[in-house]
Amino acid sequence: MSLQWTVVATFLYAEVFLVLLLCVPFVSPTRWQKIFKSRLVGLAVAYGNTAFVVLIVILVLLLLDAYRETRKYNASERAALPTTPGALEHFHMRLFRAQRNLYLAGFALLLSFLLRRLVTLISQQALLGASSQAFRKQAEGASQAARRYMEDNEALRKVKWGLALCGVLRASWGRLRQLLGFQFSPSHPAATARGRR
Repeated sequence: MSLQWTVVATFLYAEVFLVLLLCVPFVSPTRWQKIFKSRLVGLAVAYGNTAFVVLIVILVLLLLDAYRETRKYNASERAALPTTPGALEHFHMRLFRAQRNLYLAGFALLLSFLLRRLVTLISQQALLGASSQAFRKQAEGASQAARRYMEDNEALRKVKWGLALCGVLRASWGRLRQLLGFQFSPSHPAATARGRR
């Protein structure tokens, strides 16, 4: 394998490792968000966007070159081969290398986009988790306040009902005094004595 394809294969293996690492279930998205927001990763991202674009261009060029090589070894060229066994094996070896290089470049390109999207989704999930936790706390506070207001409202209704009952009793008491025809004050001792006679 030539140097360029060794580098592409190493890059592909590193991408596979990173994708598997990001898919580990016991590392929470908030932990990944803290790692992504660290100063070292921030510095890598600042310079990494340019490097990512350059890398994508290089991978696209290598993919096109591998596709060209694969197309070069088509059936029409196989028919033009001499019938010696060594020539046929040499043809199959070159076809295998061209196809291997095509797959290496294609999967490296695919995983680079997949890796970038996976990092974006993990960051968004961490932000959504934090905002939903804040909304949950806010909703719990609002429900506690609503419960407290409902209890206060119930207490006010009881007081209002008690005041209405007192008003009804007072009106009934006044009507009873009018019917009996005398002034009666329940707190005055003379009125109680007069009421007994």
